[in-house]
Amino acid sequence: MPQSKIFCKNRALGYVSNHIPMITRYIKRRKDNLIVTCVGRAFHTYSCSHLTLLTVSGGHPGDITSLAGDTYHVYTASEGYIYAWRRGNELKHVYGTHDHQIHTLLPFGPNLLSVDEDSNLKVWDIKTEKLQAELNFSNNVFKVTTMMHPSTYINKILLGSEQGHLQLWNIRTTQMIYNFNGWASAVTVIEQAPALDVVAIGLANGKIILHNLKVDKTVFQLVQDWGLVTSITFRTDNHERPIMATGSLSGHIVFWNLDEKRVDSQLINAHAGSVAGLQCLPNEPLIVSSSPDNSLKVWIFDLADGAARLLMVREGHSEPPTQVRFYGDDGRNILTAGGDSSIRIFSTVTEIFNKSLGKASFNRKSSKKKKRDVEDNLIMPAITEFAYEKTREKEWDNIAACHLGIGTVTTWSYDKMKMGEHKLLPERFTRNKNANATSVCMTHCGNFVVIGYNTGHIDRFNIQSGLHRATYGGEKGAHVGPIKAIMVDPLNQYVVSAGRDHEVKFWPFKSTPNTKPQTVLTLNEAVKWVRTHPESSLVALALEDFTVILIDLDTRRLVRHFRGHIAHLTDATFSPDARWLVTAAMDSTIRTWDIPTAQPIDVFRVPDTCISLHFSPTSEFLVTAHMNNVGIYLWSNRTLYSHVSLKSLPSNYSIPLIDLPKVIPSSKDNETESDAMQVDNEEDDEEEKYVSPVQLAPNLITMSSLANARWQNLLNIDIIKKRNKPIEPPKAPETAPFFLPTIPSLDIEFNISDAKNQESDNNSKLLMPSNFSNLTTFGKMLKDTIDHDDDDFTKVIDRLKALGPSSIDLQIQSLSLDSTCSVDIMIQFMKMIKHMMNSNQDFELSQSYLGLFLKTHGMAIQNEPRLWKYLEKLTTLQHKNWSLLREKLFNNISVVQYLKKM
Repeated sequence: MPQSKIFCKNRALGYVSNHIPMITRYIKRRKDNLIVTCVGRAFHTYSCSHLTLLTVSGGHPGDITSLAGDTYHVYTASEGYIYAWRRGNELKHVYGTHDHQIHTLLPFGPNLLSVDEDSNLKVWDIKTEKLQAELNFSNNVFKVTTMMHPSTYINKILLGSEQGHLQLWNIRTTQMIYNFNGWASAVTVIEQAPALDVVAIGLANGKIILHNLKVDKTVFQLVQDWGLVTSITFRTDNHERPIMATGSLSGHIVFWNLDEKRVDSQLINAHAGSVAGLQCLPNEPLIVSSSPDNSLKVWIFDLADGAARLLMVREGHSEPPTQVRFYGDDGRNILTAGGDSSIRIFSTVTEIFNKSLGKASFNRKSSKKKKRDVEDNLIMPAITEFAYEKTREKEWDNIAACHLGIGTVTTWSYDKMKMGEHKLLPERFTRNKNANATSVCMTHCGNFVVIGYNTGHIDRFNIQSGLHRATYGGEKGAHVGPIKAIMVDPLNQYVVSAGRDHEVKFWPFKSTPNTKPQTVLTLNEAVKWVRTHPESSLVALALEDFTVILIDLDTRRLVRHFRGHIAHLTDATFSPDARWLVTAAMDSTIRTWDIPTAQPIDVFRVPDTCISLHFSPTSEFLVTAHMNNVGIYLWSNRTLYSHVSLKSLPSNYSIPLIDLPKVIPSSKDNETESDAMQVDNEEDDEEEKYVSPVQLAPNLITMSSLANARWQNLLNIDIIKKRNKPIEPPKAPETAPFFLPTIPSLDIEFNISDAKNQESDNNSKLLMPSNFSNLTTFGKMLKDTIDHDDDDFTKVIDRLKALGPSSIDLQIQSLSLDSTCSVDIMIQFMKMIKHMMNSNQDFELSQSYLGLFLKTHGMAIQNEPRLWKYLEKLTTLQHKNWSLLREKLFNNISVVQYLKKM
């Protein structure tokens, strides 16, 4: 399976619900209600008690088109197939196929009913997965839009149509029992009322009909001012008055008093989108709602007038994020801004910590006084760019955001989790509606905001007071054309601006209207945006020719140029150590560049174009936001957990296509071990790892890869042992006989007085075999090389490498213990050293082993002619190796000293 060399899929954040209505299931074993929502190709299961994410289903072949559930299963439809799931993530059944997209599912006893876009109704046996019956309707006459099972009506289902008619069918006999004339408007939803034989029917024209099926008579009807009825539910918690709740396309929820046939209360702007799902929990004063605005809300009826208030909410961006950035230095929180004019905080630890700073409003105080959500005419345009600084977050606002098509820059407080009081706009633009803020930057001290405009002006504001402090370039502007990027150095010495006029200018921070730029760099192409790495003084500039350049702020010179993208660049980020630069572009690729060599070391393609990305300060994650996706995605950095060979990619490298990460419940969100099952069980293929050769060239000296502690102190091992020797030698415990005799006393005591005598008797009976050898395992391996006349000492060397310093000392000392073959064994040891020297490998090991050997057996070598004569061969070979190594070392030292003096 294709994969990136550096990044692997971690998980997705920010997905909650979509346009598919959510369902609720009561689990008796848990004594809790579970809420199931759809998020594209998977569904989520939440606990209603705290809205914690319990499980995520496996991926479907396509988007889920319908969702249903009963006591035992959750049923989903995708690509014409139906799937039954147990425990939220275990696939149990797959049912047949429809030729068209399935839009409605209904579990009905042992059967499951499904309806597709061509109004084909099929009845499946849940256990056997067999098709029991099939009904075909004509879309021109009766296009099925919804269906339900009336309570106590055995084997009966009620079908609603786009033409406004209703039909009651017996699925066992596949016969129509009754046809209801309808109300000349499409039926959108049918819900069973608490009263028998009565159902609530929602119509496309906004009418809600309470109809008695038994006598085919309308009890009464209501009209919803907000238009089409999307969902209906009834309270069943023994409230003093019967309440029916209905949802609308505009996001409002209306509560009806059925006794008085009037509106009891309303939740205006309960959702930013339509109310897709609405369900009162059985026997509880709670109601759950979901919406395509990517939110799931639980409301409680505990107000004095019986109305509902928001109890719990789980939500993400309703429009795709436009910018993502890690906040702080711990890499735990992600700050995001979206097309819905909101700023949100997502936690990488647990989604329970996710927060919303609210939506940008032209008049926040006015909306607050009305005690309701911000109305559409007060919501500001989408946030295009934001900047933050953590230094003064506890004292005043520390986030500044630009909005699409307006010159006003809003301020936000991360600490207070809300929009700030200031709206920054120079006085010259109060009547100029065509002036737009195109870039923003905050100083590292947290006191100032520097803003660039499409008119070429640059202004500085104090974020604490919102007052205008300075203008760069005077009233004529700092650049000709829009300002594309601004940055300020960490010490507030200068401001760097880049514009469409191909120029990069360095301005003194304390500037007057007549101050001219200190330095001007003219580029061949216009700049699109700028990304900085303050610790290394590097600045990355994206150009209109799809390339990226690096400028060193200290020397103010171009230092690197990256070419490879074939479309406009959308974002870039530096790794924390400034070793890599990760870029994204409209060609749907994410590329990683090695800054020292200016070469690409990784590239992969994603299904949806990445529009923003950022590296975690801890190097653990890469976060990305993608076009037409409301979620944000985390990618893990492989290099932190395994060895990855990062060679520059060839020009003909085949770019892999990698799917975006899936949603995985956080371990802190789960309540049971079974809830922690992951969805993305993808097993990454093993990449082609670069294996370094044992030796680059035969004329070079090669060191081993062993740690210094394994060989460096071999010559001083006796001193180390003496230093670590205990003050008193350990005493061996007295052994006791198998049958323990006791001593007569008040306490039970054993008589072990004859234990020592028994031990001495046993020692006296030991017999020494004639072929007994004192050789260790290492010594026996050396002896085997004598018996087999083998000059290959590879296995012997590997055995010695695996031992620690004390064990190596013991093995070398034991070479002289065997009186029968000690000289031959020591000769073989010196042959092993000769083999290591001839191969030019493990140079430091051969020297350490030889030094310890000479120190231990020096006197034996002097007294044995065979040993000291063979030692002369080792002396000549060692001198040759050292001369080669000394020549290379002196050459390298000379080159380094020369470069230092340049």
